[in-house]
Amino acid sequence: MPFMARATTSPLPSLLAEPPSASLAIHWLGQAGFVIDLAGRRVVIDPYLSDTLATKYHGSETPHERMMPAPVTPEGIAHVDAVLVTHAHTDHMDPGTLPALLATNPAAPLLAPKAAQTQAIDRSGLDGGRLIPTDAGERLVFGPLTILPTRAAHEALERDDEGHHRFLGYGIEADGLRIWHSGDCVPIEGLVEEVAAWKPDIALLPVNGRRPELSARGIAGNFSLEEAVELTQAIGAGAAILHHYGLFAFNTESPERIDATIAAHPDLALFRARTGMVITLDR
Repeated sequence: MPFMARATTSPLPSLLAEPPSASLAIHWLGQAGFVIDLAGRRVVIDPYLSDTLATKYHGSETPHERMMPAPVTPEGIAHVDAVLVTHAHTDHMDPGTLPALLATNPAAPLLAPKAAQTQAIDRSGLDGGRLIPTDAGERLVFGPLTILPTRAAHEALERDDEGHHRFLGYGIEADGLRIWHSGDCVPIEGLVEEVAAWKPDIALLPVNGRRPELSARGIAGNFSLEEAVELTQAIGAGAAILHHYGLFAFNTESPERIDATIAAHPDLALFRARTGMVITLDR
């Protein structure tokens, strides 16, 4: 299925104030955050649109000062049908973003790992009624949308005491189109077979890699660029959006290296996630 990247015709806040169209549109929010319009529905994944972490880690060895501004405020994303968070790290489950986003969209449920249910309630401000705890292998249906949580390993495949996965990815399906956000993840046994069987059309993959010095500080990493390309090929997606870079200086990948990797694989439809750009179907 062919995809294309084009510059947005209006600023992102203007686009996201309007209802989603029936055609595909994938917008990057920075880090692992995306807004996906599909089949007339809007899904938000892992939005980090605040300075929560800059405040938390001010003066530390790993200051979390933004390298890029948030492209939209939480209140600026309207007409949302579902909010998905992949795990409890703050740049994915943000108390500075979720309450305002969910207040602006009072009908939207929040999907989160069962292993992170307590954090999801605390950070979202929900009383639990709109929270949908989920786990890998489950299937959830919202009108024309089907959501399929998948396993993820943020350097390690972790479960809580009840056996629920701490890290998830999400498959999103509607109108015969399948999008897979891997969540923060590294290669793990069985992942290729699980995802390939679902036959995703496009994958959203983190590429900031991992470094021993960060792992030693408890800062988990993700796919390297090379691993993301190999995974795209192995699952048969044919297209991927490479993200999770350019936000925190101590844990990123250079745009130049991402672009060089894309240029080295002309057989694949690889896109570097960028603000001011939208990924759509090339019809």
